[in-house]
Amino acid sequence: MEITNLYSQFCPVSMASEVLCTRWTPLVMRELLCGSTRFNDIRKGVPKMSPSLLSKRLKELELAGVVQTAVSERGTQEYRLTQAGEELRPLIMGIGNWGQRWVESRLSLRNLDPSLLMWDIRRNFEPDPPPATRCTVQFLYPELSENMRDWWLVVTPDGTDLCKQDPGYDVDILVTTDLRAMTSVWMGLSKLTDEITGGAVTIDATPALERQLMAWLKTSVFAPQPRMVD
Repeated sequence: MEITNLYSQFCPVSMASEVLCTRWTPLVMRELLCGSTRFNDIRKGVPKMSPSLLSKRLKELELAGVVQTAVSERGTQEYRLTQAGEELRPLIMGIGNWGQRWVESRLSLRNLDPSLLMWDIRRNFEPDPPPATRCTVQFLYPELSENMRDWWLVVTPDGTDLCKQDPGYDVDILVTTDLRAMTSVWMGLSKLTDEITGGAVTIDATPALERQLMAWLKTSVFAPQPRMVD
């Protein structure tokens, strides 16, 4: 494993920090540990990171022996975790669990990002069993700018796609919400039923489809952590 020695210390904490403590690197590792392997999918999890910096960080992780590149059956380059990279899972998850427990919710909800939120929702979306036919779910955030306001999840028996542009299908379920409320639900800071009762979230669908959506929507993997601060 090739590591530069910026801290000039032999301590293993120092050496590990050389790999993990550069800007954006823990978030890139989060995406890889969540199963993203293609460059564009990793980017969806870090939408405010420039493509050039992401390329640089992935190269650094490759040089450090944390990831390796491979060519998929489709002929595209993919990034796969090595054994060393996989062993970082409890560390990265531990950082997330600590943040969920100890970072104040008002600080967490200051950093709202619809791109990351919708990508996370799509990644943990669980239509089980999947619908027999296509089901299109539109998320509408009225307070956002026009280019960030509308998002679609297209659910089919083969999987779920996230669309930023209108896919052209009839909408079966319309979720109208403000970004803060949906982020709060995702992070486990509030319950979807409470946000609906309070009027921050409305769901326009048949009763059967609304029940399906409530079952399909999951929360962050960190949401179950008990909060130690409000």
